[in-house]
Amino acid sequence: MTTNVEATVQTYSNYINGEWVASGTEMTADSINPANCDDIVGRYQLSSKEDLNRAVEAASKAQRAWRKLSGSTRGDILFKAASIMEDRIDDIARTMTREMGKTYPEAKGETARGIAILRYYAGEGMRPIGDVIPSTDSDALMFTTRTPLGVVGVITPWNFPVAIPLWKAAPALIYGNTVVLKPASESAVTCAKIVDCLHEAGIPAGVLNMVTGSGSVIGQGLADHPKVNGITFTGSNTVGKKLGQAALSRGAKYQLEMGGKNPVIVAEDADLDLAAEATVSGGLKSTGQKCTATSRVIVHAAVYDEFREKLLAKVAEIKVGDGLEDGTWMGPSASKGQLNTVLSYVEKGKAEGAKLLYGGKRSEEGTNAKGYFVEPAVFDEVTADMTIAREEIFGPVLTLMKVSSFEEALELANDSEYGLSASVFTTNISKALSFINEMDAGLVRINAESAGVELQAPFGGMKQSSSHSREQGRAAIEFFTSIKTVFVK
Repeated sequence: MTTNVEATVQTYSNYINGEWVASGTEMTADSINPANCDDIVGRYQLSSKEDLNRAVEAASKAQRAWRKLSGSTRGDILFKAASIMEDRIDDIARTMTREMGKTYPEAKGETARGIAILRYYAGEGMRPIGDVIPSTDSDALMFTTRTPLGVVGVITPWNFPVAIPLWKAAPALIYGNTVVLKPASESAVTCAKIVDCLHEAGIPAGVLNMVTGSGSVIGQGLADHPKVNGITFTGSNTVGKKLGQAALSRGAKYQLEMGGKNPVIVAEDADLDLAAEATVSGGLKSTGQKCTATSRVIVHAAVYDEFREKLLAKVAEIKVGDGLEDGTWMGPSASKGQLNTVLSYVEKGKAEGAKLLYGGKRSEEGTNAKGYFVEPAVFDEVTADMTIAREEIFGPVLTLMKVSSFEEALELANDSEYGLSASVFTTNISKALSFINEMDAGLVRINAESAGVELQAPFGGMKQSSSHSREQGRAAIEFFTSIKTVFVK
């Protein structure tokens, strides 16, 4: 998988047709540790469309034999890959922390989740895939089965470099598709280590391929490629819509999971300690770099001041630093560009009249000076028309908004182009039911943080947050397969 180019820096190749191969461009780029810019985690390929074409051709040729295997045989490979990943969990988690910045406990938890995803979908190979349907002809048998799409392009972001590639690739594979995976450049090394687990598990040549490089070349190339039958993407709205339009124009299936501006409602009857703890966890863990992260904090006026003080006390306890250091609660922004984006939104918030209660500055004390660290920010006196209340920041910024009724809180929570996740804190069953029924979000959580979904449950958003399909759990079969109706006379 790797070759030594310096004493401590490895170059990671593309994975095409069962082999680790360098790009024909002979060009690589450095993957930098955002906690320490002097630390090069590894080098990845800057690939061309020719490299992508080789991967798609390999996937296309391998697909017929792969789909003919039984589901249990395909599942055996995923089970074996999970065991290999389990043996390598510490190395993969440390690589993730070095490469994109989240703390080591979070990285290890995500890697464990990836292992569980592989095992869950391995079991899918033995689950039902159709129904027997009564026919009007008494001498006939009619039933449904499912057929794979063919070659699937998987385009993933940097914020969950283990979980997201696996929750897309594992169901694609178990249902008989072959895969060409394009990971985000910021987490290409971590993704290569995941692919290597499947390689060691004996996945047949061409069934899984990985090509690294720019989104405009490799990502767009997948969406445009005539032999790619489906595209599954997680990332920004701008890029997602462009990819979706390209896939639609040639009749390919597409699945987009995009942005969020996720609210939490704190009702006047809420457990305020629980609400404050969950708001901090949901909004600031992983440096706020989750599509389901809490961003808008909508609080009833009767408890607003008390909640704000509890929230600020918990934020003040946060230690910002290298995710590999003991005691670090929040790591760096994943890149210089992401850091600058967060800082620019903080300035917009202040310029538009929001009151910055805490943080919002670059953290440069001690060893933090070598990384892309930012203090978590808490804004007060935020109104619905402010930029920080409307646009996805993807950073550790909480915006406090005061309301005088639960009805106003629901209206404000729904006042967004996004609809990914939302949560409410209340001890009133009537309010909880109203929230469940009236909240326009794909994931609603009661007395729990907005971030997080279990792997066996469907996941996806409403409005501009997705293309209205769902990922994970049994719902994944709906995207990665097509229903075939069979009539036997």
